[in-house]
Amino acid sequence: MLDYSLLAAVAAVVREGSFERAARALHLSPSAVSQRVKLLEERLGQILVVRGTPCLATAAGRHLCRHIEQVGMLEQDLLGALPALAPDGLGRVTLRLAVNADSLATWFLPAAAAFAEAEAALLDISLEDQAHTAERLRSGEVLAAVTDLDQPVQGCRSLGLGSMRYLATASPAFVRRYFPAGVTAAALTQAPCLRFNPQDRLQQRWVESQFGPDLSLPCHGLPSSQAFVDATIAGLGWGMNPATAVAPALADGRLVLLLPDAPLLLPLFWQCRRQPLPMLERLTQAVLAAARQGLEAG
Repeated sequence: MLDYSLLAAVAAVVREGSFERAARALHLSPSAVSQRVKLLEERLGQILVVRGTPCLATAAGRHLCRHIEQVGMLEQDLLGALPALAPDGLGRVTLRLAVNADSLATWFLPAAAAFAEAEAALLDISLEDQAHTAERLRSGEVLAAVTDLDQPVQGCRSLGLGSMRYLATASPAFVRRYFPAGVTAAALTQAPCLRFNPQDRLQQRWVESQFGPDLSLPCHGLPSSQAFVDATIAGLGWGMNPATAVAPALADGRLVLLLPDAPLLLPLFWQCRRQPLPMLERLTQAVLAAARQGLEAG
């Protein structure tokens, strides 16, 4: 039989990133949490948590964290049907998700709020580029993710959410400075663009769609969706911004399009574990409903 008090200690250390924070979350002393983790590691004969800053799960530790997450969801649904099993409740289960920053800044939060209002659950949302959220699924670090990968990750199902419309925008002053003769391939190799992180290829994808491959773009790194818009308005560089995020600035002239009628449509998908977990299905339905409101169909 599994000792779920030991499993809970491992999951808390991985979720919180340290034994001290896990102890506060579990209302235990750090030494008690450490003893529980060590005891489970000794029973299984393998390391579950790599001690460090932050503490990280090994492959075996991730399997156990995923298991206790699923058990927590099932227990919450059982308690809803049979509240006498736990008069004081079981506490909230934490669901770990990976979402790209632009989705979080535009359409995803209504889904999270609607789900959290109806469920005894907490959401631990990590930010990743949409092309790399699937990696968090593959590693077992998250239960579900917003991704641009349509092919299901092993053990997951993939549901289409719709497409996010991106527009290549810059400030009028930036356009006058770098594109006096129009937006050309040569000018783009000199005009700084904005990039969320090294994995962000949206600017490169747009350039390739309009001018072909093999253009080298100078880039400023800026890992914030709101700062991305603000920096574009300020003239730091040009960037691919969600259409909804830049609509006000385009309307009042603070931003202009680099090219007319040249959007980039990015299809997004919701990938989640295949296990028949009612709470996960309710989260999925909340995400699909928000996507219908915030993304373009198809």
